[in-house]
Amino acid sequence: MKKLGLVGGMGPESTLPYYSGIVYGVQKKLGHNEFPPLTIESVDVFKVLGLCAEQRYDDLLQYLLTAVQNLAAAGAQFAALSANTPHIVFDELQRRSPLPLVSIIQATCNEAKRRGLTKLGLLGTAFTMNGTFFTEPFVRSGITVITPPEEEKQYIGNKIATELEFGVVKPETRREFLGSIARMQRQQGIEAVVLGCTELPLLFQGVSLPLACLDTMQIHIDSLVRYILEEETL
Repeated sequence: MKKLGLVGGMGPESTLPYYSGIVYGVQKKLGHNEFPPLTIESVDVFKVLGLCAEQRYDDLLQYLLTAVQNLAAAGAQFAALSANTPHIVFDELQRRSPLPLVSIIQATCNEAKRRGLTKLGLLGTAFTMNGTFFTEPFVRSGITVITPPEEEKQYIGNKIATELEFGVVKPETRREFLGSIARMQRQQGIEAVVLGCTELPLLFQGVSLPLACLDTMQIHIDSLVRYILEEETL
């Protein structure tokens, strides 16, 4: 098995299912009681979001690079960021990283292609929905990505930052998010919705969505398990 280094804390509510999903995912695939080597370097989600809001991308890059360097010093053989938004600097981080990195965005794009999807709706932080860093791999693969109208994007981004990052799940917030999904399906003809923030599964836990769902966190976890077990190579 290869040792994974995970940059966590972006935020804690998603780092927990990353950890359990990875270790139990490996155990399930092996078919016996064995857990993988794993190191987590926890960073501050509010610092990450603040640097994004101020467009201080060089500082964000250095902050994440330091985390990856710490993981390399701890013996990790490859690494991953446990959130979508910090992938805004992923390409440059990958170039400077001492370790190979597994992208949550590319893993999700690969899954969309595997399913034969051509038009997706995207929910995530304001940075994810407004930026091009998330959509570019999909566009290159001929997949259209739709986001909600500006007012809805502001609402979604605010609720992620003020509720979901703290593990707060409100029924009225869920209703509004489901309304955005339904409108994109009805008006734009999306075939599936991308949960492009690793806190979003909290909101939809136990809820039947009206269309197919690409849960970026679970897709990423499954990919990392395969790399740990060397079923795929970097």
